[in-house]
Amino acid sequence: MKATPPHLRPFTDQVFETGQLPSTPQRDYRIPAAGWTDAPAELLSLGDDLGEPVEYKRRIGRFLLWRAGPPVGEATYMAVADDGSTSYRFYLHGRTGTGLGPDGRTHKRFRTWKEALRDDE
Repeated sequence: MKATPPHLRPFTDQVFETGQLPSTPQRDYRIPAAGWTDAPAELLSLGDDLGEPVEYKRRIGRFLLWRAGPPVGEATYMAVADDGSTSYRFYLHGRTGTGLGPDGRTHKRFRTWKEALRDDE
């Protein structure tokens, strides 16, 4: 049996505290930003300019990764430190993008931005 494509998975009504957010993507449902009890206002409005919902993706190191928009195309990712102290954004345009990482560098590749998140201590 094939897994349901991510964009077709329903949003859950369940509410999550920070420690309850899963480390990896969920295969049955999506978690909306409004379903996180500690969601900062900037995260809740992340998809407003795109007309897209904001959904939880995964943990990367101490960061919680969220996305507004499709995985390829016009999308904005936000990584929020699990203690809420900092956040970083990556703006995706098709298959390229740009975003400041916690290493102080501007990344053009999503992969290197995620690696900077992972390596931040």
